[in-house]
Amino acid sequence: MNGDDEGRPVGRRRTRILKAAGLTLAGVLVAGAAAGGWAYWHLNGNIKSVDIDQALGDDRPAKAMVTPTPSSPSAPSASESPLPTEALNILVLGSDSRSGKENQALGGGDSTGARSDTAMVVHVDAGRTEATVVSIPRDTLVTRPSCPLKDGRSTAVAYQAMFNSAYSVGGPVCAVKTVESITNVRMDHYIEIDFSGFAKLVDALGGVTVTTDEDIDDSSSHLTLRAGTHHLNGKQALALARTRHGIGDGSDLGRIGLQQKLVKALLEQISSTNLLTSPTKLYSVADAITGSLTTDTGLDSLTELMSLGQSLKGLSADQVKTVMMPVVQAPSDHNRVVAREPAASRLWKSLR
Repeated sequence: MNGDDEGRPVGRRRTRILKAAGLTLAGVLVAGAAAGGWAYWHLNGNIKSVDIDQALGDDRPAKAMVTPTPSSPSAPSASESPLPTEALNILVLGSDSRSGKENQALGGGDSTGARSDTAMVVHVDAGRTEATVVSIPRDTLVTRPSCPLKDGRSTAVAYQAMFNSAYSVGGPVCAVKTVESITNVRMDHYIEIDFSGFAKLVDALGGVTVTTDEDIDDSSSHLTLRAGTHHLNGKQALALARTRHGIGDGSDLGRIGLQQKLVKALLEQISSTNLLTSPTKLYSVADAITGSLTTDTGLDSLTELMSLGQSLKGLSADQVKTVMMPVVQAPSDHNRVVAREPAASRLWKSLR
């Protein structure tokens, strides 16, 4: 690992992700809502949420100032709610949860454990026509702040702690507080996708097709693949997302690359599947999407998720930049990384 990671694209493959994800989710949810009152009620009830604003209070970076947008001929009428256009920061986590029978069967390991194996800060510029997606390696050593717990206690400050330990010790609230602590950027929203829901989504779509550049043989994720093109079911796709020891140098940076391939494949599968012609498949996909989500209370309904998706409709693929937080090998542990300064601070400052 070296200092060449600053601002390095993790692949143009991801430049279409943000727009496609927002529009796809909005389209699925709108159609799902139109299927009937019971379907709307069920899908809406699938979404789990955490009141992060209540838990963290005022001990956070300041919110970005919102500049009112002037009215225009295309603006909504007084009876309609205008779509939001202010800048937005969203912490997106993929959780390797061991809770519940389905997650235990897919994840193995300690049935009480939970880890954030994928972490991305999605920054959408004011006007929502440009965006930056920053991946944070889970093996980054950070100072983990004191975090409030549900029972009223707080965790102790931890120095030289793995980034993903924040989720393990304090759940979404501590994950958000840790990201805000190391970036000094306010997270406006939180979205978490759990592993069993991800596998269900892949299966509901009929699998995904992924091309790997090298052989994979990972005893930890139980995945063995020859280099080449493969059509994966949900369990196999999940194993690919978790693979790290069977590729490259076994670091988290190699896994991030695989996850980008998988996200692209998933979005391509969604876009190539005409969900509107099959109400059964449409409902199955919508059920898998909403059933896999944990959000902050500002996104915990179909209406709010649809508003978010619709507000991103002006975001073009060419205006989405994907980078990894600049890192270097940690002096204290060659299996870990630390933020490379001042490059990391400059990156986060650009997103405020």
